[in-house]
Amino acid sequence: CRGACRELGPRRPSHRDDLNTSRNVKNVFFFLFFPSWGMAVNVYSTSITQETMSRHDIIAWVNDILALNYTKVEQLCSGAAYCQFMDMLFPGCISLKKVKFQAKLEHEYIHNFKLLQASFKRMNVDKVIPVEKLVKGRFQDNLDFIQWFKKFFDANYDGKEYDPVEARQGQDALPPPDPGEQIFNLPKKSHHANSPTAGAAKSSPASKPGSTPSRPSSAKKAAPSSSASKSDKDLETQVIQLSEQVHSLKLALEGVEKERDFYFGKLREIELLCQEHGGENNDLVQRLMEVLYASDEHEGHTEEQEGEEQVHEQPPQQEEY
Repeated sequence: CRGACRELGPRRPSHRDDLNTSRNVKNVFFFLFFPSWGMAVNVYSTSITQETMSRHDIIAWVNDILALNYTKVEQLCSGAAYCQFMDMLFPGCISLKKVKFQAKLEHEYIHNFKLLQASFKRMNVDKVIPVEKLVKGRFQDNLDFIQWFKKFFDANYDGKEYDPVEARQGQDALPPPDPGEQIFNLPKKSHHANSPTAGAAKSSPASKPGSTPSRPSSAKKAAPSSSASKSDKDLETQVIQLSEQVHSLKLALEGVEKERDFYFGKLREIELLCQEHGGENNDLVQRLMEVLYASDEHEGHTEEQEGEEQVHEQPPQQEEY
């Protein structure tokens, strides 16, 4: 009877019920005070919906909104601007204290993009951030991403006022160095200035004809060793500068290869369009095909053929007897 009565009687609230109630209250409190979180509008960039802003217009827009001094699209590779954009769109979704606004190295760029990825996840943004490509500072990759972000910003910005300088709390948002900048202004040092004998010749006064040569002191004996150590430091400095130059040249080469692949893809699309409309006897299509398929060797070969034809066309000279 006791078992049946327990089943039929009212159930007492347990500790688990209290936990569930407190969790529900916390969820209600969270959605009341952070209604915008989890409600980001996702946008998708395709060949049809892609923005047509130029690189100068997009950089001017970034500088105007965030009070920055960027000069190139490649400088967005630090990720700091995107982090502050997210703070502007969704206040509190990212901590600007953790953002490195003066980032100059690749691992600092990756740190900022990790913060951006966390804010994307928190706001349910579906966009996949190509971090490995962006931190390399290539023009086309950074241009594509900022074009998409401009559409994302327009879809989610509600027009509220925002002070970017105050939000950074006094941090100087210096633009990162240009990854493709080539370092050619290395200090030129002549071998004559670095040689120990030249330094000794400059430091020693000109001996008079009547004066007797003095014995070398210990200080003069130590001079060559000190100058040698100084030249070693200069060589180490030059090695560091040359290493930086090699790194910058590699980045510039990667950017050139990226542009080459980009324009090659455009030419390939033009070729496919010409092949589709090649049977319509269109003079413009035929001329485009000739330009696409022309090569230096082919042009040189045609010039040789024309020269041979001119030789054959000359009248034979009569032999003199």
